[in-house]
This record gives sequence, structure tokens and C-alpha cells, in this order.
Amino acid sequence: MPIGAEHWRRATVATITALALLEILWEIWLAPVKPGGSWLALKSLPLLTLLPGVVRGALRAYQWTLLLLPWYLAEGLVRAFSEKGRHAFVAFAAAALALACVTTGLGYVRALRAQR
Repeated sequence: MPIGAEHWRRATVATITALALLEILWEIWLAPVKPGGSWLALKSLPLLTLLPGVVRGALRAYQWTLLLLPWYLAEGLVRAFSEKGRHAFVAFAAAALALACVTTGLGYVRALRAQR
């Protein structure tokens, strides 16, 4: 694996891990839909399921992850503009992390394709 691809892979692993953690904390503690937390915390499960493949650098895991991330971005943007205060801030942070995940994931795939 070329050096550039390794940096993109590490960045993608870090951003996906941060996004999954933020999604869990968002719905349990930071700004839950209902007081005391909600079942929406389970929305992080697809990311956590794909994380081992992303860590290994499996192209198929990256493809699935890149297909899922626009949904996280859209949810974050919708809730950032429709909610107020702390809820909007956490939603914007999730949208920013989702966008960072897309950027780093595409960088990794592009670096792999350049290698071939």
C-alpha cells in the first residue's frame, strides 16, 4: 500500500470512529430526541459493522461506507437547521464529521486506483 493511501486510510478510520461515537453520544447523552436517550443511538451500528473492513482497507467496505455516509450527512444538516441550541450544534458536528468521512474515504479509494 502506498504511503499516501495509508494516510487516507488512517484518516478515514479516525473520522468514522469519531462519527460513530458522536452518533451514540448524541442520542444517549449530548442531545437526545427524548430525555433519557432514545433508540436512535442504534443508527451508529452500520458504521460500526463496516469499521473492521475499513480498518483492513477492504475496498468493498469503503464502497458500502461511502454509500451510507450521505444519509448521515443529510440527517445532520436537516437537524442542524431545524433544531436549536445544543441540539443544532451536535447535529452540525455530525454533518461535518460525515463530510470529512466522505472526503477521506474518497481520497483512499482514489489513492488505491492511482496505485493500480
